Formats: sequence, structure tokens, C-alpha cells
Amino acid sequence: MKGSVFVGTSGWNYKHWANGRFYPQGLAQKHWLSFYAERFGTVEINNTFYRLPSPETFAGWAKTVPKGFIFAVKASHFITHIKRLKDPHKSVQLFLSRLPRLGNKRGPILFQLPPQMQADRDRLDGLRRSLARRKGLRVVIELRHESWFTDEIYDLVGQAGWTICLADAPKFSRKIPVLGPFCYIRRHGATARYASCYSDEQLSQDARLITGLAKKGRDVYIYFNNDAEGHAVKNALTLMEMIPNKYLPNIPARTSSTSI
Repeated sequence: MKGSVFVGTSGWNYKHWANGRFYPQGLAQKHWLSFYAERFGTVEINNTFYRLPSPETFAGWAKTVPKGFIFAVKASHFITHIKRLKDPHKSVQLFLSRLPRLGNKRGPILFQLPPQMQADRDRLDGLRRSLARRKGLRVVIELRHESWFTDEIYDLVGQAGWTICLADAPKFSRKIPVLGPFCYIRRHGATARYASCYSDEQLSQDARLITGLAKKGRDVYIYFNNDAEGHAVKNALTLMEMIPNKYLPNIPARTSSTSI
């Protein structure tokens, strides 16, 4: 059984994508998501990292996009950066209580840990316990300190059924393993973080990795976070052209030209 590949960007609500750069000249901001969803089958919601939207906001997003569209959701920084996974149960349950309004368009949930946070197995296990009763969640952990990359942590993540985010992290000495039934990739920028474009050769390497995983039955989610100057959109569209159509969701305008 083949896996499915979901290619998108980290967020869509960028004013510097307007006025013809990606969104057409004069397109009202309230229509940006529907325009985006005509070209991509997924998006990573990153404003949930800074504040928790109302249930009505989540429901509105779900109504705006077509059937089959997937929202990945970045967990609150209160859980990961302020409390650093300490006593996470109440804050995790509050966060999760909003997500049902996305319905079957809810995708993976990303917990991005601070780059200064060193490995703490007990706290990570506390997060596991907080999520254990929530069946069907696809949980992703973005680890950003070298100390996390150990077999002990891999075992915990694997037992929980989670996956570790594959992100641009040249400082890490270990190759990050692909754990769990799906793969989650974040691309923050080729050279300058958030502000540089990937070459076709770099994208073709990702395409080969992704296609290989999909052939083996793994779903793959990849999000470009290099939003400056619309690089994320350009790179995502280019990558989609490099992946066989049979692995991609059926989006009618997927190959439509833009001003990027």
C-alpha cells in the first residue's frame, strides 16, 4: 500500500505574499486561505504556537478549504517553551480541546522544543502520558538540542507511536531516524533561516527521499518555512512537480502558474 505525500508551507497569512507575489493583486485577505487551498493540499498552522484560536476560528478554517485538505497544527509555546513540558496535562488538554473543530481535516500535531532545552526523558514521557488517551493523534516532536538524539529517546518516541521531525539541522552529528507510520519534514531555509531559497538539486534530494518513503507505505508531510520573498511557495510548488502524481492529493490547480 502506497503512502500519500502532503506538500505545503508553514502558514499562509503573510502580507509579503500579497500584491501579485503569490496572492493576486487586490485579493482580500479573507480569501487567501481558499486561494492557497486551490494550489496545495495541506498547510502547517503556526499562529497556534503564539496564541490559541477560538473554536470558531478552527471551524471557519475547516469550512474554507476543500475535502481532503489537511491542517498540521503547531502546539502552543506555553507547553514547549514556557513550561518546557513540565506538568503538561492541563495545557495539553486545553490545546487539544479546540482541534475537533477541524474535523477530518486535522493532521499531525507538532511539538517544537526550544533549541536550548536539553534532553529530559521524564518530561517527554509526561507529554506522552498526557496524550496517551487521545487516540488517532499523529504527534511530531521537533528536537533542537544535540542531547536528545539518543537511542533512549528514540525508543520512547517509537513506543509512543510518534515521529521525530526531520528539519534543517546541520549542527546535529547524528542522522535523524524516521520513526512511526509517517514522516514529517520542515524546511527552514537553505542557508539563511527563513530567508533563503532551496536549489532544484536540494529539492530533488527531498523528492527522492519522500518518494522512497511513500513507496514503502509511509505518509509524508513536508512544510517550507522560508516565507521571505515567497521562497516557501516557490519551493513547495517546485517540489510537487518532482513527485509522481500518484502520491499527491488531487488538487485541480496544483500546477497553475503564479507570480512566484
